[in-house]
Amino acid sequence: MPMKLKIGLRHPDPVVETSSLSSVSPPEVWYRLSIPEEVIDRGCLSALQLEAITYAAQQHETFLPNGDRAAYLIGDGAGVGKGRTIAGIIYENYLLGRKRSLWFSVSNDLKYDAERDLRDIGAKNIQVHSLNKKGVIFATYSSLIGESQSGGKYKTRFEQLLHWCGEDFDGVIVYDECHKAKNVCPIGSSKPTKTGLAVLELQNKLPKARVVYASATGASEPRNMAYMNRLGIWGHKTPFREFSNFIQAVERRGVGAMEIVAMDMKLRGMYIARQLSFTGVTFKIDEVPLTQQYINMYNKSVRLWVSARERFQQAANLMDAEQRMKKSMWGQFWSAHQRFFKYLCIASKVRRVVQLAREEVQNGKCVVIGLQSTGEARTLEALEEGGGELNDFVSTAKGVLQSLIEKHFPAPDRQKLYSLLGIDLPAKKTPSPSDTTAKPEQKGKKRKGSEIKAESPDSCLTSQDAVEHAQKMKKELLEKLEELAEDLPPNTLDELIDELGGPENVAEMTGRKGRVVSNDDGSITYESRSELDVPVEILNLTEKQRFMDGQKNIAIISEAASSGISLQADRRVKNQRRRVHMTLELPWSADRAIQQFGRTHRSNQVTAPEYVFLISELAGEQRFASIVAKRLESLGALTHGDRRATETRDLSRFNFDNKVRPSTVWDFFKGMTHIVFKTRDRSGALSLDKDYNNIGKFLNRILGMEVQQQNALFQYFSDTLAAVIQEAKKNGRYDMGILDLGSGDEKVKKVDCRRFLTPGYTTSGHVELYTVSARIYLCALKVLVCCSANRRGNCKKASMGLQCEIGLRCRTYYVLCGSVLSVWNELEEVLTPVSGTNVKVHSQPCVSSSGLIIPANCVSPLMNKLSTSDQCQQLAVQEQQKRQQLHPQSLSHAPNT
Repeated sequence: MPMKLKIGLRHPDPVVETSSLSSVSPPEVWYRLSIPEEVIDRGCLSALQLEAITYAAQQHETFLPNGDRAAYLIGDGAGVGKGRTIAGIIYENYLLGRKRSLWFSVSNDLKYDAERDLRDIGAKNIQVHSLNKKGVIFATYSSLIGESQSGGKYKTRFEQLLHWCGEDFDGVIVYDECHKAKNVCPIGSSKPTKTGLAVLELQNKLPKARVVYASATGASEPRNMAYMNRLGIWGHKTPFREFSNFIQAVERRGVGAMEIVAMDMKLRGMYIARQLSFTGVTFKIDEVPLTQQYINMYNKSVRLWVSARERFQQAANLMDAEQRMKKSMWGQFWSAHQRFFKYLCIASKVRRVVQLAREEVQNGKCVVIGLQSTGEARTLEALEEGGGELNDFVSTAKGVLQSLIEKHFPAPDRQKLYSLLGIDLPAKKTPSPSDTTAKPEQKGKKRKGSEIKAESPDSCLTSQDAVEHAQKMKKELLEKLEELAEDLPPNTLDELIDELGGPENVAEMTGRKGRVVSNDDGSITYESRSELDVPVEILNLTEKQRFMDGQKNIAIISEAASSGISLQADRRVKNQRRRVHMTLELPWSADRAIQQFGRTHRSNQVTAPEYVFLISELAGEQRFASIVAKRLESLGALTHGDRRATETRDLSRFNFDNKVRPSTVWDFFKGMTHIVFKTRDRSGALSLDKDYNNIGKFLNRILGMEVQQQNALFQYFSDTLAAVIQEAKKNGRYDMGILDLGSGDEKVKKVDCRRFLTPGYTTSGHVELYTVSARIYLCALKVLVCCSANRRGNCKKASMGLQCEIGLRCRTYYVLCGSVLSVWNELEEVLTPVSGTNVKVHSQPCVSSSGLIIPANCVSPLMNKLSTSDQCQQLAVQEQQKRQQLHPQSLSHAPNT
C-alpha cells in the first residue's frame, strides 16, 4: 500500500518494491485529486495507481529553474496497470479544464487498450481519436516523425500536432513505452534517431505541457535517459549543467551510481517504480544437448566461414583496397558472422521447444514462445530469386552469408569495371594509347566501393587479372555455400509453426505479412497471413483473442507483439490455463527482454506463469545470454534502484563481463585471445587484431570455432574468470552492488536517523549526524557483528531465537543519505582523489533512507564540503516552496504542507 496516500482500495495482485527503493520515503502528499470519489470507492483505480496519479499531478505543479514544467516518470513493471494510471492522469486534467491530451505509444493496436482504460475508470466522455477534436490524440512514435506526401497545409505530423495543441499548451503529453525514444545520445559515430529528436523537440516547443514518461524499461542504460530533460536532474542550476556531465558522472561510478539516481528521483517525488510480485512464478533454465548431426553441420559451417575470411582478406589485398573500404568490409563480415551463428544457436533448440510445447499442452497448460527475428526479409529475397516459387523452407542462416558474399566481397563487377577502364569485355584486350587519351578524365578514377586504382595501361592489366582472380574466389565461395545449404536449418518461425500443427493451431503475433507453409501433398508455398474477413492490420489482435478464448493453445510472439499486449491467465477470459513462457531467442537489449517477459505475468491472473529459458550446450550461445544479463543488471539498477530487481530472471550467472574490470582479467585472459584474433597481412605474416583484448569481441568470435574447441576454450575462460572474481572479493576490489547492512552475519540494532538535528548528535551511541541540511545528512552507523556466525552468515543461537554474545565486535559504516545527486559535484571532489575508493550503496530498512558508504578517510573533507553548501540547500528548498505557493488550487487542501 502507498506510504503517504491514504485513499483507494488495495491493488488486485501483490505488488512489491525493491529493498532500496522501499527504504526511500516519497515526499509528503499535498495535492488533492479531482477524480470523483465514486471512481475511487468502486476500485476502478487501485490505491497504487492513485498514488502515481497524485504524485504526477503534484510534480506537474512545480517548475524547473529554466522555466519548464517538471515531468514525472512512471517506471512500474508490466502488469501493474500503467495504462489505467495514464488514463487517470488524463482524466484528472480533463476534470480541471485541460481537455486536450497527447498519448504516444508504439503501436496503433494499443489505441483500443487506451479506449478501454479510459472507459474502465469512468471517463467514457473522453474520446480517443485523430486530430482536430478535443479529447485524446493517440499517435505512434513513427507517426510523430511522418511527413506528408500530398503537399497539404502541414508538411509534417509534428507541425500539425503543434498547431492542434496551440500556444501555451498546458495539457498532458504522455510518452507511453518511452524507451522507444532512447537513442537521442548514441554511442560512437551513429546519429541520434529521428524519434528521439522529435520527442525532445516537442517538449522544448511546449514548455508548459504536463509531461509523463511511462515505461517499465525507460532507461536500460543511463545515456538512454537523454530525452527525459524535464526531470530536472541536469540543466540550469543543477550539479550537471549538460546531459553529458550527468552521463560521465554516473558511468564513472558504475551500477552503484545508477541505483543512487533511482532512489534520489523517488525522494524528490519525480519517479515511482513498482512491480508485480514474483510469488508463484517459476524460472527454469533448460540446457539443450546438441545432436551429432547438428555438431557436424555446425563444424562444416565453421570451416566455410574460415575459408570465407581468408578469401575476403586475399581479395582485399589483390584489389589493393584502401583502409576505409577494409574497415567497412570487416564490419559487415563480423556482423554477418554473429547473425549467422546466432541463427544456428536458435535452430539447435527448435526440436526441444516443440517437444516441451506438446507436453505442456497435454498437461493442461498453454504455451507462449518468445523470439525476436522472423526471417521475413530473407524469405522475400528467396521468393524473388525463385520467381515466386519455393522448393523448401528458406534458410535464414544461408541468406545471411549469401548476402554478405554477393554484396560485400571485394570483387568488382567486371562489366562495369572494364567499361570504366575502357576495356572491351568480349576480347578482354588492353586499351590502346589512343583509347587512353580519348578518355583522359578517367585516368586515376576509382570505382566507388572497391577502391580500384587505374593509373596506366600496365595497371589496367594488373587490375584485370586481380578482378578475374577475385571473381573466381567469390564464385567458389557461393558454390561451397550451396553445398552446405542442404544441411543448414530452415527459418525457425516457419519450422516451429509447421511442427506444432500449422497456422490453425498456433497463434502467430509478429510483424510479418506472409509465411511459408507445407501442404498436404508435401509441397511448399508462400501465403499471405491475412484472412478473408481479417485484414493484416488487426491480425495480431485477432490471433491474441483466439489464444485468450482457448481456440489455440500455443502462441508465438516476436518483438512486434512484445509491448502492451496481454497474454496472462486473466480471470476475465475463457482460456485460464497456466501459461508456460518459453524464451527461444533472447533479445539483444534488456528492455526488450523485460517487455517480452511482461506479456504473461500481469495483474488479475488466476495463476502465475512458468518461465523456461532454453540455452543450448553450445558455449558461444552463453554470449547472447551474457549481453542480456549485463543489461538487465543495469536496467534493474536504474529503473528500480537495485540491480537485483531483474536477477530473478535467473540470467545473472551468465553475466561474464560486468563483475570485474577488464584490466583485472587481462593478465589471465591474454593467452586465449591469440587463438581467435589472428589475421594474416599481405606478406602472409600472422598478426593480432587491434581489439584483441576486448572480452566482448572474444565471446563473439568463439562462435566461429568448431564445437569441441569452442566449448573447451569457453570452459577455460569461465573457470579463469571465476578465479579472478574470487581473488577480487578477497582483496575488496569486487563490486558487490547493494550491501544490506543487517543481513547475513551482521546484526544491526534499530537506528533512528532523524533529520534536522544538530551536528554531532548521538542516538544511543549508534548513530552520529555529522552534518545536516534540509535534504542530506551524513551518519556513522555502528553495526554489531556476531563472530560465531558461519561463512553463510548463520549463527546457531540466533537462529534459535537466543541472544548470542560470542565474539561481538563493532563495525562502523559512514553513510551519506538523502538527496545525494544534489551534492554530486562536492562528493566527486572528495572521493576522486582517494585511490582505490570503491563507493557502494547500502540499504537498511531500519534506516530512514539509503545512501552511499563513504570511506573513513573521506569523512572529514566531506563534512567541510557539505557544511559550506548547506546554505545553498536551504535556499533551494525555499525556492521550491515559493513555486508551490503559486498553485493555491492544490495547496488549499493541504494545511500542514
